[in-house]
Amino acid sequence: MTALWQQPWFWPVLAVVVGLPVLLIVLTEVASTLQRRGNPGARVVRLIRTYVVPTAAVSVLVAQVTLAVDSRDFTWTKVATTAFGFLVIVALLNAVNLTLFTNAEKGSWRDRLPSIFVDIGRIVLIAIGLAVLFSTVWGTDVAGLFTALGVTSIVLGLALQGAIGSVVSGLLLLFEQPFRLGDWLDAGGVRGRVVQVNWRAVHIDTGNGIQITPNASLAGSSFTNLSRGDGSYTVTAPVAFTTDDPPAEVVALLQRVAAALPELWPGTTPVAVPLGGAAYEVSYEVRGPAQEGSSLATLRSWLWYAARRAGLGLDGDTTDAFVTPGRIEQAVAAVAPTLQVTADDVPALVPSVRLERYAAGEVVLPLGVVPEALRFVLSGAVALGVPQPGGVLLPVSRVEQGDFVGQTVLTREPTSTRAVAVSEVAVLVVPGDTLDALVRARPRLARELGEVIDRRRVAAREVVETSGGGTGSRGRLAG
Repeated sequence: MTALWQQPWFWPVLAVVVGLPVLLIVLTEVASTLQRRGNPGARVVRLIRTYVVPTAAVSVLVAQVTLAVDSRDFTWTKVATTAFGFLVIVALLNAVNLTLFTNAEKGSWRDRLPSIFVDIGRIVLIAIGLAVLFSTVWGTDVAGLFTALGVTSIVLGLALQGAIGSVVSGLLLLFEQPFRLGDWLDAGGVRGRVVQVNWRAVHIDTGNGIQITPNASLAGSSFTNLSRGDGSYTVTAPVAFTTDDPPAEVVALLQRVAAALPELWPGTTPVAVPLGGAAYEVSYEVRGPAQEGSSLATLRSWLWYAARRAGLGLDGDTTDAFVTPGRIEQAVAAVAPTLQVTADDVPALVPSVRLERYAAGEVVLPLGVVPEALRFVLSGAVALGVPQPGGVLLPVSRVEQGDFVGQTVLTREPTSTRAVAVSEVAVLVVPGDTLDALVRARPRLARELGEVIDRRRVAAREVVETSGGGTGSRGRLAG
């Protein structure tokens, strides 16, 4: 009688009984370690542990059982072997995909390769792998099948060459990737942001809907990627004034307003030019085409207020129903207690003051300039802050109705904060000469203004020092 260990099935079965648990434990630990490290390879290891290894063990056991009963029917053995072979193919494809594409360096050809090419390649490799598997395990003749598929492909290609040509053109465009999601395109009169790209078409958000542009159309024509450049995007806005407005004043106004836009690209300077007659054009750089709309909206809003403050006729309109003698007199009467003037002094003060309005976000008074007037807030609110590198504004205080900004006009010192309109703001402007005359007749007014100057300077310094920038800003705020 043959010894147990000399049986042909003994060692394969022993290898399965002993090796399977050990291998499963090892693969489980490896998968857990990779998962804790955030490595995508954990998915491949789990696939091998859950499916490939157990299927291999089943294949070995089924084969040994078939041999033990001396059966000529190897169907179950072939089925188990086929399942194992298919899972091996899937695991290998996942490993290749992980190695080549999942961990691809940004900007490399592997990263730029469209996913549809990866999917097509995966299908082709699975088909080839299954053909080899069936030919090896089942002895199937797959040559005829490939021949039939080849002939069918040629017939379909000739019949659908127009449609297939468009698809291929689109796929080649995807492979080149002249644009990505979020880029702004200008293609054949269609201008907008790319929101979706697939194998057939590009979806462009034009602001008035989604424009579906076939990839073949883009591949067969020229287009402009507005997001690819030196990082900035030029916005050009035509504006009109009146022929009576001095061109030099209009150009200076346009450049000054555009230079204060929050979307302006750092280090750039707006340019405004007269085009003849009442037409002008202002150009400036923003951070990208996505900010064109918001910057133009802000520019047009601010120009309306700035033109009326400067007495210029934007769009040919020189009227301003807000500035009337009656409203000016009411504004002077409202601030008379602060200026320590009586009701009898109000009419004499009206001709020397003026009313101004500012849009939300406009700078009412810049940092580091000597104010030319004291501005009383009649409506709205003004935020005082200290600008920091990167465009950050450290808030200091808030000036509301009845309060004022520009108090250092009295001492001819630069401002220690920037005053920005929180909402639409109406102010009464008291020029420096008028304020000097009031102060000479009212020494207590000078002391009160001096106290406000000191209080706001200290508040600005404390805010800067608290934020960690006190050393570099101390000298500037001391003014």
